[in-house]
Amino acid sequence: MNTVASRLIHSKPSVSRLCTLAASRDARYLSTDSNKVDEPFKVEEAETVNVPPPPSDKLLVLGGNGFVGSHICKEALDRGLSVASISRSGRPSIQEAWANNVTWHQGNLLSPDSLKEALDGVSAVISCVGGFGSQSYMYKINGTANINAIRAASEKGIKRFVYISAADFGVVNYLLKGYYDGKRAAETELLTKFPYGGVILRPGFIYGTRNVGSVKLPLGVVGSPLEMVLQHAKPLSQLPLVGPLLTPPVNVTAVAKVAVRGATDPVFPPGIVDAYGIQRYTQQKSR
Repeated sequence: MNTVASRLIHSKPSVSRLCTLAASRDARYLSTDSNKVDEPFKVEEAETVNVPPPPSDKLLVLGGNGFVGSHICKEALDRGLSVASISRSGRPSIQEAWANNVTWHQGNLLSPDSLKEALDGVSAVISCVGGFGSQSYMYKINGTANINAIRAASEKGIKRFVYISAADFGVVNYLLKGYYDGKRAAETELLTKFPYGGVILRPGFIYGTRNVGSVKLPLGVVGSPLEMVLQHAKPLSQLPLVGPLLTPPVNVTAVAKVAVRGATDPVFPPGIVDAYGIQRYTQQKSR
């Protein structure tokens, strides 16, 4: 009996080894060293090493070869998104590296069928489509074309749609009635079809370096100082007639950043974002 007891007493190292073996079978590494309390999670890290990253979201930019659209394409690419664009001219003549990373489609938004291929696999849409001309033309390009795109995206089951609209400028609205009537009609359609994922940006004058053929127009020379002055004049924008003319200009880079965030951030609130809101969101860190 004494011999058996003695063997049990002196068998502790073997018991310890058995415990260690059992623990390792449960994928846990135990240690009495207080500095290694996190070691049990090593197995979890090893298990996720070879897991591929989640697939990138695909963004469709309507009018991506224009002044605002090109900046949105670049911003989206910088964020790691897959980017496609559709416009009447298709691929632009831009000789910059980023343009090679965009899938360019040629189509006319006044013919909804031209959107079908471009919308395949798309998770969000940003529309920069707009233009000037006769009153009837302005309504078509700012209103009808965008309404067609909104309806096509909704039918495709796309969840988020950002529309670059325009701030009200008081008396100017009456001079450009077709332009503003078209914009507001598109806004109404967007809020109807995308009540939880529709974002409307209403910037005023958008400044930045604009390419006109081979000429670069540095609009920031005027726009940047005006923005600094007028961003503090928000109370004056409520004045009748002249108030809307004091809406501060917005940098095209700021518009692009907020547009891409609105299209990709699931917690970005739907609705209308004015020039002051664009400035505010630009100053916040993206999620």
